[in-house]
Amino acid sequence: MSQQMEIICVGNELLIGKTLNTNAHWLAKRATSLGIMVKRITVVGDEVNEIANVIRESLQRKPRFIITTGGLGPTFDDKTLEGIAKALNRKLEVNEEALKMVREKYEAYFKEGKMEKVELTPPRVKMATLPEGAESLHNPVGTAPGVTIEIDGTVLIALPGVPPEMEAIFEESVAPLLRKEAGEAMFFETSMYADGIMESALAPLIDQVMHYNPYVYIKSHPRGEERKPYIELHFSTTAKDSKTAKARLGKAIIRLSELVQENGGNVMFQKRKQLS
Repeated sequence: MSQQMEIICVGNELLIGKTLNTNAHWLAKRATSLGIMVKRITVVGDEVNEIANVIRESLQRKPRFIITTGGLGPTFDDKTLEGIAKALNRKLEVNEEALKMVREKYEAYFKEGKMEKVELTPPRVKMATLPEGAESLHNPVGTAPGVTIEIDGTVLIALPGVPPEMEAIFEESVAPLLRKEAGEAMFFETSMYADGIMESALAPLIDQVMHYNPYVYIKSHPRGEERKPYIELHFSTTAKDSKTAKARLGKAIIRLSELVQENGGNVMFQKRKQLS
């Protein structure tokens, strides 16, 4: 069984539609590719009680990983660490390793001529003020460190909301951990396309194929109109090696192709070009 993960994205800008939640999309795709099963994605505003509540709820489900994005910076509305501390009933304290990381970043900015002097102001120290027992993660791109803390078998990882920073910390510090936890499990996917058959007619055919191929998940994605159906059929599986995956996917694809054609549809294995 794949290790499970939940993703919590923090930020009012996500809730009001100002910012597209590309972090959730990137994290879900990246974690899945590493063999981790993403079970839930939640978006919450910059409010301590809301953050604490959603973290408590997630912890009750006992996923192996919880990743949060956003709210680690120096401004008044960066409240993720405060929310985590409240959820865990732990105090916030200046973490010396995190403070060292923040100081070194500002020293580098000073040497590059980006600032006149190195000063650890309260907003800057705030980025190194972590819940008790937390550890900091090196940020190769920005200033705010990532944060990790383990609670009763769940690893909680807080990443910045700025996409290049989030992705850099993930690749350097988080991806190796997920890869180790997933073991030999790997995610494989492919698609085929069908036209001339409505999604409602496809549904029982998909159910039938998945019933006899329990390790393969098939999802239909309409790409045309109801009167001119054109549907992507996405096949995915998690397996220990490519040979097993190809065998599973191949068996499911062949059977569904046969069923689609028996029911008057056509099958393609490349996306149809759109005519202008």
